[in-house]
Amino acid sequence: MSYFPVRYKLVISTFSLTLLLYIDRVGISAAKGFIGKDLGLSDPQLGWVMSAFALGYALFQVPAGLMSDKYGPRRVIAWIVSVWSFFTLATGLAWNFVTMLIVRFLFGAGEAGAFPGISRANLTWIPLRERGVVTGINFSGSRLGAAFAFPLITWVIASFGWRWSFYLMGGIGLVWAYFWYEWFRDMPEEHAGVSEAEKKMIVEQRQAIDQIQVKSLPISTLLKSTNLWLAMAQYFSSNFIFFFCLTWMLPYLAERFQVTALEASVYSMFPLICGAFGNWFSGWLVDRIYKSGHWRRSRSIPAIIGFVLVGIGVLVILSSSSIVIAVAGLSVAVFGADMTLSPSWSFCMDVGKANAGAVSGAMNMAGNVGSFVTAILFPYLIKWTGTADTFFIISGVFVAIAILAWLLMNPSKSILNEKI
Repeated sequence: MSYFPVRYKLVISTFSLTLLLYIDRVGISAAKGFIGKDLGLSDPQLGWVMSAFALGYALFQVPAGLMSDKYGPRRVIAWIVSVWSFFTLATGLAWNFVTMLIVRFLFGAGEAGAFPGISRANLTWIPLRERGVVTGINFSGSRLGAAFAFPLITWVIASFGWRWSFYLMGGIGLVWAYFWYEWFRDMPEEHAGVSEAEKKMIVEQRQAIDQIQVKSLPISTLLKSTNLWLAMAQYFSSNFIFFFCLTWMLPYLAERFQVTALEASVYSMFPLICGAFGNWFSGWLVDRIYKSGHWRRSRSIPAIIGFVLVGIGVLVILSSSSIVIAVAGLSVAVFGADMTLSPSWSFCMDVGKANAGAVSGAMNMAGNVGSFVTAILFPYLIKWTGTADTFFIISGVFVAIAILAWLLMNPSKSILNEKI
């Protein structure tokens, strides 16, 4: 019987986690019209509900990352999946604007530890030469989960009601958390299923074991890091455009082009599927450039190409006259935005080392401040200016800022040793 490496089983597990993460996350967008009608909520109020998730998610990124560094991803991921699944269930019990705000904020806080936890698990399990493609695979799960969630949840809502869609998603998450805790171990050396050959290969090809021992990382050190501020700026820009796809894309397409919610949900799949391909391509490109001996370029080149594609996609959206052209522009933009993820998270592991959870949490916090701004700002921009074009013009400005940030970022400068 051939041996299937346990680290690949880890990748399958974290891929399934990111699928679940985004299925749960976009459920609110698919149910937006039904929730608004049932609870009597306006579009600006629903914007606040969506942004409540992003705020909770952003605020708890660094604490969740620190927890993963200190207690290990086995316990932390099992805990946070259980917490967010409980509040997914609780979303179906909300009865007004205030309860929905509270539940979605706590749901976001629960989801905050997912990617920092995955990042910490990959640090000890994944060899450096495989880091880019594994990161790409993990993030592609989130895009595929979101893509297929739109029509699936729309169907569940039409068949059973919007509340039952949240009960179903929450129950699946609780089952996943149980199986993760039973199977995973923080270090490959502790896992009974890892062969001696695979264990030897992982230990030799991951970052040196002395670098994986957790060192104290004061918040002041994070705040003084130029590398981290640049990473946060470009990730804010990436999330600003991408979170639109998770929140307002479906209703935007339905309202602008006068199609049904089900038709809009099918169109909404394509940008997110393109995002998955963007993750795969970027992960491959990161590792290909790294193996050729260009560490810094392996991070910056895929990211800069990605942001250029975001800019091109934005221009297409602004000039679109049909839903097909608008979706094509969104697809190019999301493909590009997702090309930035693998280099971004690989960069956090590069500079964070044993503190990769905290560093990636800080970057992801900034990104989700961008998400928070998007969810609130989009409906108000339409109200103030009478058009969604203003939002896409602002996105173009952030693209330029992100490209400049990547030109200055240096993965060889550790957070602990960086000279300010």
